[in-house]
Amino acid sequence: MSEHYLSAVPTHSVWDRSIAPRLSILPGDMVRMECLDASGGQVRPSDGSTRMAEIDATVFHALTGPIWVDGAQPGDVLEVQVLEVAHKGWAWSSVLPGWGFLHERFREPYLFHWELEAEVTRSLAPAVIPLKPFCGVMGVARAETGAFRTREPGPFGGNLDVRELSTGATLYLPVMVDGALFSCGDAHAAQGDGEVCLTGMECPSDVTLRFELHKGHHLSSPLLEAAARPGEDGPAWVVLEAGTNALETARAATNRMVDLLVSRWGFEPVQAYVLCSVAMDLRFSQVVNVPVITVSASIQKSVLPARRLF
Repeated sequence: MSEHYLSAVPTHSVWDRSIAPRLSILPGDMVRMECLDASGGQVRPSDGSTRMAEIDATVFHALTGPIWVDGAQPGDVLEVQVLEVAHKGWAWSSVLPGWGFLHERFREPYLFHWELEAEVTRSLAPAVIPLKPFCGVMGVARAETGAFRTREPGPFGGNLDVRELSTGATLYLPVMVDGALFSCGDAHAAQGDGEVCLTGMECPSDVTLRFELHKGHHLSSPLLEAAARPGEDGPAWVVLEAGTNALETARAATNRMVDLLVSRWGFEPVQAYVLCSVAMDLRFSQVVNVPVITVSASIQKSVLPARRLF
């Protein structure tokens, strides 16, 4: 196992399997990587709300990567262990006209700056908000040829905006191209389920990941072993689904959880269905990457015997 470092620049803001990898690693290797904030460094702590109208949206998300994982091929599963996501003391949130879950109500641009302590922020008094930094975007190159903007998530991962992807989590992604070509960025110091105003606490970050490879394991969409939420739930198994219809996407996530319980814990399907009804949390992780939403279905690890999935 080796340790590597990857600077943020040059970043990329599209999924494109033709982008040359910036780093080549072996399974088991650890990578310390620098990530810019979602604006690619365009937003500064001194900026006012008018700054948002000047942002070049073509560089939004400003991902670090791609990383080539030696031996990864379509049909494999890439395991991404989130060893640490560390903020750098400041973040921003914004409202943009025409965007966000309540875009018909909030029509004026707004930019808010956060000063971050080690574990909380008190910038929006009297609220004291716990911090749990994570990367909003973590994914592998898409199977399709061409350049695709990063706003919409999919089976490859991408702009999931799932706040459980914090330090201590493990993300499993289906490999779609040789080398996997993993990239990440768009770190949030904190985010609520839904990310309703369009942004979390957007922040630059230092991210440390370890990569493992599981050969010949089918995975249709991302799967997550979540760390504990700040002050809330304990570690959990989480399945992630993205789609354009909320109910259909929620059903797909529930079906995947049933299948996971059957295949890994040996439940009968109807028993797994009942268990989901009494122990599963079903959440909108993001509702602002129009037209695609992300739904997460989770069951606390304490409910089930310990298992390794791969």
